[in-house]
Order: sequence, then C-alpha cells, then structure tokens
Amino acid sequence: MISIIICSRTPELSPALSLNIEETIGCAYELIVIDNSDNTYSIFEAYNLGIQKSKGDFWCFMHDDILFYTSNWGLELLKIFESDINIGLIGVAGTKIKTKMPSAWWDCPEDQKIINIKQHINNETVENWKQGWKDNPIEQVAVIDGVFMVAKRDNAIMLDTRLKGFHNYDLCLSLLYQQNKYKVVVTQNILLEHFSLGTINKSWFESTLQFDVLFRSFLPIKIENSLSAKQLKIQEFKNGMRFCTNLVHYNLKSKAIPYWVQLLFLKPISKFHLKFLKLLIK
Repeated sequence: MISIIICSRTPELSPALSLNIEETIGCAYELIVIDNSDNTYSIFEAYNLGIQKSKGDFWCFMHDDILFYTSNWGLELLKIFESDINIGLIGVAGTKIKTKMPSAWWDCPEDQKIINIKQHINNETVENWKQGWKDNPIEQVAVIDGVFMVAKRDNAIMLDTRLKGFHNYDLCLSLLYQQNKYKVVVTQNILLEHFSLGTINKSWFESTLQFDVLFRSFLPIKIENSLSAKQLKIQEFKNGMRFCTNLVHYNLKSKAIPYWVQLLFLKPISKFHLKFLKLLIK
C-alpha cells in the first residue's frame, strides 16, 4: 500500500485532487492529509507526522496543487521499486549533480537536469517541461524536486526537524536516502501537472544556510559520468557566486563572507571577488 502524505494549506484537500488520485492511482492507498492551514507545522514536521500515521510500505509526499495525467501511476511506482531493490526514492524531476556550494537543485548545467512535468508559469502559461531523457525511462539522479516524492518505507529515516519552514525538504530527503545507500531516481512514466512555481526568497536563503550546516559534509554528489572534475569545479564557483550575491542582497552580509573565502580558494583570480567586495561596502 502507498501512504500518500500531503501538507495541506487548507483545512481540507481539494475535492478535485482527491478524486484525481482515486481515479488514477490504480492500487491500494491511504490518504493522510496534514492540515497546516494555520502554519502549525514546518514541512519537515508535517511530513514526519504523516510518516508516524502511515501504514503503507511506501510514502508518497506530494504538493496539494497537482493533478495526475497517468493512469495506474501507483502500479508504475511499485513496478519501479520491484525492478531494483536498491531504489529508495522516486521523483519526476531532478539532477545528476548537487554541488557542495549551497544551491537549488536546478542550479546545474541544463544537460544534468532530468524532468517530466506540466508546469504552470502563471495564470495563462503552461509549459511541458521534458528534458534529459535518453533511452531509459528511469534515470538515477543525485537529488529530486519536492513536488512529488515517493520513498520506500525505512523506519530509520525521518526528515530533519532542525530545518524549519518550507524549503529544502526535497534535498533533505534525497540526501537521507543517499546516506542510507539507496538509489534516487526519476521516472518518465508518470506525468503530472503542477499549478504553482517555487519561491526563492530570504527564508529560502536562511533555510539553505542551515541545510549547509547539516549536510555539507555529504556533498558534492554526482552520478557517475555526469560531470568531469573540472566541470564540477566550474559549477561550484557559479553556484557560490550566486549564493554570495543573494546573501548580500537579503542583508545577510556576514553569512556571505565565509562562502566568498571558499570561492577565493576555489578560484583566486576572478573579477567576481572585486565585485563582491564592492557589494559588501555599499
């Protein structure tokens, strides 16, 4: 059985989503809705509460603003897990690398992203995001996006509640499964529609600073034959520049300095260093 765990922004789940799940999943499931309309819980606490309530062999964490296009997607998930006992976590979007420098999962070269999703950009625009697929409908990745995550039940795994708010839970879960020697994969065989975009704001950067404290020692992660050491170093510097610049933008200057020092060691000669110093003294 699949335990579907949803942290809901409303007291009750949308009837459209409930009906959509019932009509498309194709296998036994239970629906665990954590009412977070009053922001009682962080996403980490809400999902852990769902885990504690669950009875299924698999946990399915999903956003409350999606709809499924694929019939029998639950059976497809079970098939994937049965195909390889080492698979622990499945998503529909992810990347083959995650840098040590703090970043969102999508902060990577385009050829490292693997995605299959219908994404709403605004009220008028819906884009079909499909990229990175080759011959195999299942691809191993380093981390996945949190819109839809399905995990093999492992009672040793719980989300880290030292992280607060509603960011980085997908990176947290991905790395927890990596640490426990599971494979993390994405599938092309499940298509869903997502009605909102994620938000990168000051709270995201504050969360990411804490995430870095907790998980930095486990990074970077790259799937074999994804990037060369030189390419990864270039991406580390790009992500570090972006992170430092945005920390200054959000008035977190003192937090930015240690990351800038790391960039100095990574690439001593760069125009960015002078630019960054000018930002600090503004």
